[in-house]
Amino acid sequence: MARQNYTFTSESVSEGHPDKVCDRISDAILDAFLAEDPMARVACETFATTNRVVIGGEVGLTDQDKLAEYMGNVDQIARECIRDIGYEQDKFHWETVEVTNLLHEQSAHIAQGVTGERGDEGAGDQGIMFGYATNETEALMPAPIQFSHAILRRLAEVRKDGTEPTLGPDAKSQLSVVYEGGKPVGVSSIVLSTQHMDEAMTSADVRAVVEPYIREVLPEGWISDATAWHVNPTGKFVIGGPDGDAGLTGRKIIVDTYGGAAPHGGGAFSGKDPTKVDRSAAYASRYLAKNIVAAGMADKCTVQLSYAIGVAAPLSIYVDTHGTGEVEASAIEAAIPQVMDLTPRGIRTALGMNKPIYQRTAAYGHFGRAPEADGGFSWERTDLVEALKKSV
Repeated sequence: MARQNYTFTSESVSEGHPDKVCDRISDAILDAFLAEDPMARVACETFATTNRVVIGGEVGLTDQDKLAEYMGNVDQIARECIRDIGYEQDKFHWETVEVTNLLHEQSAHIAQGVTGERGDEGAGDQGIMFGYATNETEALMPAPIQFSHAILRRLAEVRKDGTEPTLGPDAKSQLSVVYEGGKPVGVSSIVLSTQHMDEAMTSADVRAVVEPYIREVLPEGWISDATAWHVNPTGKFVIGGPDGDAGLTGRKIIVDTYGGAAPHGGGAFSGKDPTKVDRSAAYASRYLAKNIVAAGMADKCTVQLSYAIGVAAPLSIYVDTHGTGEVEASAIEAAIPQVMDLTPRGIRTALGMNKPIYQRTAAYGHFGRAPEADGGFSWERTDLVEALKKSV
C-alpha cells in the first residue's frame, strides 16, 4: 500500500530565471514560425549569459524559400521576450543585449524519418513520455508543484502591475507539503528567493513584501506557527537572470511537469514543434491521465507512451493507478487507443497543436493550467471522460 503520511517537496522558478528566459525565447520563435506556417518543423535552442543571447537549431518550412524572410524577425522576438519578462539591467537589457541567430534549415535525414508517403506520419524521435494526474487539487495536479507555481505567478503579477516595484524578475520557490491520509493538509517549510531592486533590502524586508501574497495563494490553514520560512536565505539577491547565471533551453523539465511526483521521460518541451513526441506525446499522456482521474477511474494515474523515430503508432501504452483504481489498469490501457489516435498526427489533430500556443507554456508549468479559447492548454480539457467510461 502507498504511504499515507509523509512530506513531499517541489520547486518552481519564475519567468525571469535564466533557463526560463531561454525557454520563453525558444517557444516565442516556435510560435512565430507556426503563425506563418502551421506545418513548420522547429527545434530551437537558446543560450543566455551576460549581455548575450545565442539562438540555434533547425527549421523546416512548407516553402523553404521563405526561411530567410521569417528569420529576420528572430532578433526582435528575443528582445520582446526579455522586455516583457522585465530585464533592464546594466548587463542584461532588452535593448542592448547582443542576439546571435544560428538557426538553419532542417536536416533532410531527420525530415525523411518523419514524413511518409501520405505526409506527416512518423514520430520525430524515439523516446518515452509520461503523463500524470491526481485528485489532490482542483487542477488534478500534485499540490507541491501546483502551489509553488502559483506563488511565483502571483509575485510576477504584482511586480508587473507596479504594486511591488522592488521585486525583480528572477525568483525561485519551494514548498514542503505535509500529507495525512494521502491528502495534502499543510506546509512544513516555505523557501522563496527573489531578486530585489533595492540593494538596501534585507531578507526580513523581502519577506515582509512577499509573505502576504504567499498566504493569499496557499489554502487556508496550510501555514501554521510550525511552518519554517526561508526567504532570501543567502541575503541580497540584486544581480539576477542571465547576468547572474547562464541559462539554457530545456533544463527545467521537472519544474515544467510534476515537480518530481511522477516519472519524466527525459525530453524537454520548449522550442520543439508538435511533430516532436517529446512534447506532443507528453501532453497527450497528461491529457489521458487527467481524463482517467476526472472520470473517477482512479485517484492517481500515470500513463506512459513510447515511440520510435519514423513510426507513427506508439510502441506501448502503460497505465498505473497506484493502487487507487476503480477499474483494472489493463482495461484502461485497452480503452485508450479506442478514444484517441496516438499517432503524432492524431495527437496534433485532437489537441489542435499546430497553432502558436506555446510561448505561454514556458513559465509556471505546462500542466495544471486552464484550457484557453484559442486552443492553448488544450491537453488540460476533460472532454474524454464519457468516451473513456463507455470504452471501459
